[in-house]
Amino acid sequence: MKIEKISLEKLKMHENNAKEHPDWQVEQIMRSIQEFGFNDPIAVDENNEIIEGHGRYLALKELGIESCECIRLSHLNENQKRAYIIAHNKLTMNTGFNAEILAYEMNALKVDEFDLSVLGFGEAELNSIFNNFEDHDKDEKDEPEIIQPEKKMITCPFCGEEFEK
Repeated sequence: MKIEKISLEKLKMHENNAKEHPDWQVEQIMRSIQEFGFNDPIAVDENNEIIEGHGRYLALKELGIESCECIRLSHLNENQKRAYIIAHNKLTMNTGFNAEILAYEMNALKVDEFDLSVLGFGEAELNSIFNNFEDHDKDEKDEPEIIQPEKKMITCPFCGEEFEK
């Protein structure tokens, strides 16, 4: 896989990209790029037409960035390009998050006072995540404590070695 730096002026949006990129989502991508850097190259064909990364392209333009890293996908035929554009957008939408792990990770970020607004979650989603975390945390505290039996040390009468019974 070859990564090239290409001027945004040379990139072209695919005219039939079905994935929507409203202004609020482009702004989320912009905030992500500002916080974490540009870490996800745009995929383009041999004519510099964007195959995946339309939202990132729009965000970079809004940020006034002149060029970006791109992956050249010249091995795809026209039908494969069309299909990959759809598949790339749809496949990421086919699953959700593990709610328990997400809540744990989000809480760790919150405790460290990380700006959660750059993660793309709305206020209602964040409230739901943290309510689930608090409920889970409360449930764990309500569970009875399991008392382990006391361990006994035994000394071997032949060699003198000690071990737990």
